[in-house]
Order: sequence, then structure tokens, then C-alpha cells
Amino acid sequence: MAHFRLRDLRSLRVAVVHPPDAECQTILEQLGRIGCQTHLVWPPERGLLPNVDIVFAGLFFDSHEQVRAMMRKVEKPAPALICVVDYENPAMLELVVDLGAVAVTSKPVRSFGIMTNMVVARANQQRQDALRARTAKLEKKLTGQKQIATAKSILMKVQGISEDEAFETLRKQAMSKRCSIEDMAEAIIKANDLLSSGKGTV
Repeated sequence: MAHFRLRDLRSLRVAVVHPPDAECQTILEQLGRIGCQTHLVWPPERGLLPNVDIVFAGLFFDSHEQVRAMMRKVEKPAPALICVVDYENPAMLELVVDLGAVAVTSKPVRSFGIMTNMVVARANQQRQDALRARTAKLEKKLTGQKQIATAKSILMKVQGISEDEAFETLRKQAMSKRCSIEDMAEAIIKANDLLSSGKGTV
């Protein structure tokens, strides 16, 4: 997993989704001092520029759905979301969690704490991305193992061979076709399904 380093702060692309008021200006000025590439987005319907790393989003009850819609449109991997809130009531906290924020800063916004929130948000987002990638890899591996088991079963039934012989046949066919065993298994399953649909189950 990639580790976030403080010197990487200057390379971050940061969007500030907030009405252009004093709170917004405080955030923009601090980001400028840090050296980040920043742009202001308001209203949220304008959408984010491509390849944004972090989003500071003002969370208001009358515009949170627009923020939600904006984040849904972002290509994966999504940027780290830092919500800027002025209330800590249950409804607001529920919105923060529901939007998938990885950090929160409260109003009145102060320069102190913005950098800390960025570091925490970026690190948490990278951790989440790594976990999602690992989960996807494991799911793909599990699917492949299931396909191999199904393909072996087909070969055992059609050719009257043992499980070990079926796997060896599968492996040799994959080598001759210069593809993975998983891809070969998928091809055998599809071929069997095609034959089954026309002639009954093999």
C-alpha cells in the first residue's frame, strides 16, 4: 500500500466546494500557503475537475443532495472527502457518514487543522482504496477457483477422467492457448453451456 508523505502535500489537487464566503477564503488561503493546486466549485452542480485528490465540501441541509450527486459522478478512485460542518447534531453527523467523509472540519474554520485534516483524509482514503483493491483481487481469485472447479467437473463427466487428470488437461489446454487456467476454464464452461442449450446437458 502506498504511504502518504508530508512532502506530497504540494502535489495534491484540492477542490473547495463551498459558497465563496469568509470560511471558504480561509480554506483557500491556507491551501495556497501549503502550495496545493486548488479550485473553487460552487454550486456543486458545476462538478469537479478530473483527477482531484481531496475535496473540502461545505455541508448544508439545503445542498447536501447536490454534493452527493457531485461525488457520485466522480470517476474511481474517488477523492478523499472532508466535510466542513457548522453543526454537530445527529442529522448532520448522519449526513457526514452517509457521504463517506474520511475527515471533518468544523466552523468557524481556522487555518490550524486544515493540513492535519488533509493528511488524515489522504491517508485514510489510500487505506480504503488499498482495501477495495485487495477485496476485488480476492473476489476475482475466488471466482476463478469456482470456474476451475466447474470446468474440471465438465471434463470429468465428458471425458470420464479423474479430477487430477481433468486439472492437468485444463492446464495443458491453457498453456497451448497461451492463456490463464481461469480463462481456459471460463471458455470450457461457455462451450458446455452452448452445447447444452442445443443438445441437452452434457
